[in-house]
Amino acid sequence: MLDKLFNPQSVAVVGATPKEGKVGHIVLKNIISQFTGEVYAVNPSYTEVLGVKCYPSVLDIPYEVDLAVIVVPARAVLDVLEQCGKKGVHNVVVISAGFKETGREGALLEAKLTEICRKYGINLVGPNCLGMINTHAQLNATFSKITPPKGNIAFLSQSGAFILAVIDWAISSNFGFSKIVSLGNKAVLDECDFMEYLASDDETDVIMLYLEGVRDGRRFIEVARRVSRKKPVVVMKSGRTEAGARAASSHTGSLAGSFAAFKAAFQQCGVVQADTIEELFDFSLILSNIQNIEKGIAIVTNSGGPGVMAADAVETFGLELARFERETIEKLKRALPPEASIYNPVDVIGDADADRFGIAARIISEDRNVGAIIAILTPTARIDFEKATDYVTGISKPVVTCFMGGESVLPAVEKLKKHRIVNFFDPVRAVKSLSAVKTYGKTKKETYQESAQFEVDKEVVRDIINEARKRGAKIVGVEGLRVLEAYGINVAPYGLARTADEAVEIADRIGYPVAMKVVSPDIIHKSDVGCVKLNVGKDEVKRTFFEIITRAENYMSNARIDGVLVQRMIEGGKEVIVGMKRDPQFGPLLMFGMGGIYVEVFKDVSFRIAPISKKDALGMIKSVKAYKILKGVRGEKMSDIESIVDVLLRISQLSLDFPDILEMDVNPIKVFEKGCCAIDFRMVIDTSKEV
Repeated sequence: MLDKLFNPQSVAVVGATPKEGKVGHIVLKNIISQFTGEVYAVNPSYTEVLGVKCYPSVLDIPYEVDLAVIVVPARAVLDVLEQCGKKGVHNVVVISAGFKETGREGALLEAKLTEICRKYGINLVGPNCLGMINTHAQLNATFSKITPPKGNIAFLSQSGAFILAVIDWAISSNFGFSKIVSLGNKAVLDECDFMEYLASDDETDVIMLYLEGVRDGRRFIEVARRVSRKKPVVVMKSGRTEAGARAASSHTGSLAGSFAAFKAAFQQCGVVQADTIEELFDFSLILSNIQNIEKGIAIVTNSGGPGVMAADAVETFGLELARFERETIEKLKRALPPEASIYNPVDVIGDADADRFGIAARIISEDRNVGAIIAILTPTARIDFEKATDYVTGISKPVVTCFMGGESVLPAVEKLKKHRIVNFFDPVRAVKSLSAVKTYGKTKKETYQESAQFEVDKEVVRDIINEARKRGAKIVGVEGLRVLEAYGINVAPYGLARTADEAVEIADRIGYPVAMKVVSPDIIHKSDVGCVKLNVGKDEVKRTFFEIITRAENYMSNARIDGVLVQRMIEGGKEVIVGMKRDPQFGPLLMFGMGGIYVEVFKDVSFRIAPISKKDALGMIKSVKAYKILKGVRGEKMSDIESIVDVLLRISQLSLDFPDILEMDVNPIKVFEKGCCAIDFRMVIDTSKEV
């Protein structure tokens, strides 16, 4: 679909001008300086620009046009686009700014632009973008003054200015790209369209993205999951503020900021997340050469300090040091002086020459327990870096180098590049990059699991939500415990008492001791104002009922009080929380963590986007620090992890079945050696319509 966008036979620059410094001049100059296809200039004010024949409009060009690059004022873009449609130009780059980024008027203009593209079937990049580059087609359709080297990494970015900085850096670092696309406002084509194309592009081995947001989160997950099974996708996301959580009223809402949804999405669809610009390039570069590490890491160095740094980093970033076989250790013992360390990390010591270093590297590369090697060299007097490079390039297993120097190592580093070996100055960066490879390798091998579907009673939930709407209630509290029961989630026995006598009757029926709490949509943190009482005995129920009601009325005189929940006290077990907040881009964002009143203090939580599979649910549970508590500590028996998985899967289904549930918390859920039990529930609903 996008082949002629990236590989056109002919290009028209609309808005070309002979005036130096103007965007129309730079774009045309960039194209004619390298592109070997036909180039046409379009501007009614000229008959020729930079030696290229100039036409009054696209319609006046007597030849077929594969790609049009538009550089005219925003208000003129629509007419030009209409002309492109009539001409049969199906690929257009709109560099011009002045659209939705400028406000309401610009947004209306962009909407019309999108309509024209839909009418004529135009693939449009932009508007408000830098343009695009295909180094392999020698096409630079941007207003960058320079073109980056040819390579095997594609770069998609929402920031044009960032691309300009990257191109400038790439020249000095000899970092190559296959394609570069400035996404701009993404009026028609977005990152998903380009990922789909690049997945089958023979010139691209890694897709690198800088994102500020996505238009359709569900589609992003679907496309990225599919593409990442074929090629690594490395993403850096900016805009990580938690401002969106400030207005939230549930635990989940207060903890689930905008970036939490992106992070969960990245994890589920298998993309490699970079937190810094440095990581974005490190991870992309190493994944363009190495895409899997199945065994341990071996370190060989001529300096103990950097070797220890690397070894520490291996543990920090979740990798493992390889355990050498006895035969390997014996070979190292014979090849190295007695002062050397023959265990991992292997330290050939500072007086080593390139031969000693290289022989040690070769020996450890032959060990079947070694999956990848980090070769670290500092510039001692005896080291010949280029000779050491010859040894390193002869190793058949994945290898990264840390040739730690300046000018003295440059010739060796250039030699390494030709053999597609990545060099790092910092051993920690090298290890972190290898951890990205390990993560991606596991992702690529994993098979996607569908979410489970349960037999549930949707009518009960529909009635509860509509009843709340009729009385104008946006928040459904513990009176909504029936929602959980309708979805097959075990709930501690309970009843809603509107009088003291009803409270006693319920307590007698469900058994003592009981917990009692006010039921009011207006009082959120009930325990803070003394409206929750635990371990209430038979003789205390009436008095406790009146005490709770009085405290609630004193705390908020205009609060709506629906009664008091009487619930059997559930002793023992571990407390966890399961929650959901509906993200505007990705939909239901599920949360799991240790429950109770401290969840917002410790923030030991994990997130996933619904629908989730059993594997996703287990991943949520295992990724919180408190997982060790659930596994059992100091002789305690293990909690029933499978029962938590079941709750997560059912809440996932509930959140998808009812899009009008905006937030919910099941907190706490008591988890036992066998089974679990929900104690409290709260949800926020959309009151605008019936379900």
